[in-house]
Amino acid sequence: MPAASAIHTLIVDDQASMRSLIRASMQQLGFREFRDAADGEIGLREMITKPAHLIISDFNMPNLDGLGLLRAVRAHPPTAGVAFIMLTGRADRDLVQRAVQFGVNNYLVKPFTVAQLKEKVEGVFGPLT
Repeated sequence: MPAASAIHTLIVDDQASMRSLIRASMQQLGFREFRDAADGEIGLREMITKPAHLIISDFNMPNLDGLGLLRAVRAHPPTAGVAFIMLTGRADRDLVQRAVQFGVNNYLVKPFTVAQLKEKVEGVFGPLT
């Protein structure tokens, strides 16, 4: 049960407003260390340069979508074990199954509440202290 402030998070979403909303929600939960990326390609470069403990990534993005980012992160040994929460506006069963197949840790449907985000993060890390 890690302290939220010790978990470094990479937020990957092509919409700046959504990145800000996720960051604000995470701050309410006690998270303090964030980096942002506007698409999966940038997010992958960020992870290779300086891995985070948690990636919260949108599914639908240009250049490299969330599934592509998930696959690339899982295929790169230094980042393969990073916690990954997929964020999307569609609760498509096929998408969820493919994300699970590629190793997603949890799944969050937009719009979400801070309580729902906390539940998904704690589903991966256990209770936050």
